[in-house]
Amino acid sequence: MSATPDGGTNRGSPRAVADAPSKNWVDRYAPDALKPYLRLARADRPIGVWLLLWPCWWSLALAAIQASEAFPDWRNLALFALGAVVMRAAGCTYNDIVDRDYDARVERTRLRPIPSGQIKVRQAQLFMLALCLVGLLVLLQFNTYTIMLGTSSLAIIALYPFMKRITDWPQAVLGLVFSWGALMGWAAVFGELTWQPLLLYAGTAAWTIGYDTIYAHQDKEDDQLLGLGSTALKFGDATRTWLWLFYGLALAGFLASGLAAGAGIVFAAGMVATAAHLAWQIMTLDINDAENCLARFRSNRELGAIVFVSFIADALAAALL
Repeated sequence: MSATPDGGTNRGSPRAVADAPSKNWVDRYAPDALKPYLRLARADRPIGVWLLLWPCWWSLALAAIQASEAFPDWRNLALFALGAVVMRAAGCTYNDIVDRDYDARVERTRLRPIPSGQIKVRQAQLFMLALCLVGLLVLLQFNTYTIMLGTSSLAIIALYPFMKRITDWPQAVLGLVFSWGALMGWAAVFGELTWQPLLLYAGTAAWTIGYDTIYAHQDKEDDQLLGLGSTALKFGDATRTWLWLFYGLALAGFLASGLAAGAGIVFAAGMVATAAHLAWQIMTLDINDAENCLARFRSNRELGAIVFVSFIADALAAALL
């Protein structure tokens, strides 16, 4: 058995997905009839949900600071959580439909549901449509401005899978897509955008470029053989230098957005912890070790929690003092 980039193993099973973690809940507990669809939705790899959700929750927490509230509205937190799960699944399905010919030529991805024949393209399209309809129902729970803002992201989402065919910077486009929640949370509270969420969005986009560059180092050999672009290939041995730049911009965006919203010393202390975590990622990264890259990539779930707690703790402290 060979190790896979997502921490699992390739067991040679006609149904196993090579890049899923071993002993994930889908493989262990899901009914056989649902497994291909759950794998298509990446339900066996929840890290993507967290990376999509954190910017939404950060934005809600930033809005709480601006509004002098102790905590974001629970309803909004729940709606964005549901939206992140559904739209991440829809996005992964769309990507697999677009990339099915490439996936069939790569050992790591050839057993995914579409290239392996477990799900037909038409079935995947219908599945994606159903997910999008659920996402639309979630979006319609917000104010008109937020609905329009969410809808406007669809063009970038549609373009993203094609970017690696024409540019070495697909991670930059992913940054625009995965950071959209940094705008949405604020809009859901205030019905408008101001400098605070825009600064958060810029920082989040830089953070996304950084962590996805780390992730892309796992696939750089396959990408090179297929003629696909990535920042991992572009940066090469200079990746650490570039990560200092992008993670520095991320930290600056987080800090500037919080201070612009009125955050204080508690938030600043949280940003010190954020800086330490980002520095740890860079200093311990081995771009030639797939497991090392995966662990640093996944650690951004904890990074997201640090930033969120920094916002929340500051809002709570301000409300109590």
